Amino acid sequence: MREIDKQTRVGRRSFLQAGAAAGPAVAVAAAGVATTPASAWAGVAANLTPHVMATLQKLARDIFPHDRLADKYYAAAIAGYDALAADPEKKNLLTEGVAWLDADAAGKYKVANYLAVNWEADRVTLIQGIVHTPFFAKIRGDLVVSLYNQKEIWPKFGYEGSSAEHGGYIKRGFDDIDWLQS
Repeated sequence: MREIDKQTRVGRRSFLQAGAAAGPAVAVAAAGVATTPASAWAGVAANLTPHVMATLQKLARDIFPHDRLADKYYAAAIAGYDALAADPEKKNLLTEGVAWLDADAAGKYKVANYLAVNWEADRVTLIQGIVHTPFFAKIRGDLVVSLYNQKEIWPKFGYEGSSAEHGGYIKRGFDDIDWLQS
């Protein structure tokens, strides 16, 4: 019944294949085709700047860190903020929150902005400084739904989804405790 993603193991063959693919990627990056995380949002965001969207994505990963989740799930979770920013009040909340994070990062770590803070522990310190703000409350509250309500990530956490259409948990999942052996 349960479908949990198995961690992939890197073998000699897959390591060599990945190394062979790295050569063209380095050539493309050297040619200037590669983009920064902030510029990746340039074609998508209409109401918020690419920097704000990239900062919100990094903030989402820092608030709800899951090493086994790809960035695309965090990007999908914060994509709705651009439409939300059509309201000037909400846009102001988001842009001022990101500006505060950037200013705090520049003051504490002498970097350009929040995205330039390399260590997760340092970013968590910055986040702890805003936990009392409406900006943080809005982001955290929305992310609980927008991140964890993506059906594609449910198997990564061992959640099988709704059981109502399958007869309930008595018939599906009730006795799935394979981790408890006698």
